[in-house]
Amino acid sequence: MTPARRLHDLPPYPFAAWSELISRVAQRGIDVIRLDMGNPDLPPRKEVIETLCRSARCPAHHGYPGYRGTPALRRAIAEYYDRRFEVTVDPDSEILPLIGSKEGLVNLALAYLDPGDVALVPDPGYAPYARGAILAGARVHTFPLRPELGFLPDLGAICPKVAEEASLMWLNYPNNPTGATADLDFFAQAVEFAGRYGLLLCHDAPYSDITYDGYRAPSLLQVDGALDVGVEFNSLSKIANMAGWRIGMAVGNAEAVQALSTVKSNVDSGFFRPLQDAAVTALSSDLEWVGQLNDIYRDRLDLLVEGLRHIGLSASRPRATLYLWARIPGSTGDGVAGEAEPRSGWTSEGFAQMVLEETGIAVAPGSFFGEAGEGFIRVSATAPTARIEEAMRRLEASEMAMWPPDSGSEAGPHRSRGQRRER
Repeated sequence: MTPARRLHDLPPYPFAAWSELISRVAQRGIDVIRLDMGNPDLPPRKEVIETLCRSARCPAHHGYPGYRGTPALRRAIAEYYDRRFEVTVDPDSEILPLIGSKEGLVNLALAYLDPGDVALVPDPGYAPYARGAILAGARVHTFPLRPELGFLPDLGAICPKVAEEASLMWLNYPNNPTGATADLDFFAQAVEFAGRYGLLLCHDAPYSDITYDGYRAPSLLQVDGALDVGVEFNSLSKIANMAGWRIGMAVGNAEAVQALSTVKSNVDSGFFRPLQDAAVTALSSDLEWVGQLNDIYRDRLDLLVEGLRHIGLSASRPRATLYLWARIPGSTGDGVAGEAEPRSGWTSEGFAQMVLEETGIAVAPGSFFGEAGEGFIRVSATAPTARIEEAMRRLEASEMAMWPPDSGSEAGPHRSRGQRRER
């Protein structure tokens, strides 16, 4: 019995092995503080939970719910887009509820990519963009997100021949892992680029409402012509603290939504009706609650910025998302793919492993998001505030606090432990 070749071509999902390492560290009696995942620790609104319970008590709500979602949920999604972005979409042809946005990202690849096709994927970026293409037998062509460009892609630097061969392109703003944001001018450029090369423009936007200091993230669909070439993915995981509920949405081009719907009709039967009813409540709520949630995340990010500086990591609070994208000590930090070793001698994975073993703090290696993530770590603000405060106390009390911040010297962390560096 031989598994399909596509599994041999699929790289291991990096966070799976990382979670196993964290478990082994915890089994040694170390109290691990998880700052490596964007897994919200706070509960949803009580009204959302009450709706779930009330709907679950209805005997008629336990059958197959239908893969296209209830009309009420599709209308709620459309009303959210109208209220939040002033974008009008048809709930019957331009909206498809998802079992979390992640499955939609991968299933869209199955809908649009044949073996040998090309997908344009950002580096660094969320792993399922590339993994979906690989599962479809397609080729992945990455384009870099560089710090000097605000982690926006230089669309003009993408080889025209590659763009002509490509079938779809992924964008993600506010961005995971960098925290970068994009404005409507950039989205307009991306829409023009997609139209020029006949691409499906796929925008992943689960952090649109996790913003700070008065910033409001736009939707790709606000751009004229975006509905002709684009589909946007969103989720209640972050904006409603419903990550484990697995509720997402695809919104945009009717042809793309229909293609995705065709795949889903063959692989799933929709998600539990009470979850859909609860999603309607979450989407219909005012954004004041989200603003209060963002105040908590903002304060946590400030704690992280200050604490990380004690060990020489350069980071600033982003305008959106739940993450800090921090350079490791001694790194050139220019985000260029192929720079596998910072000047300090630490890879991002080796550095994160050292932090985990010596302090019990788990962060995400930047290399998990692509070659251009080397030299960085991603730190999440989704642990309870008291745990983040404890994590920062551990860093300040550790030997790492003696490193000269932002020195850029080749004398990296723990010079006496050179044998532990990854080369």
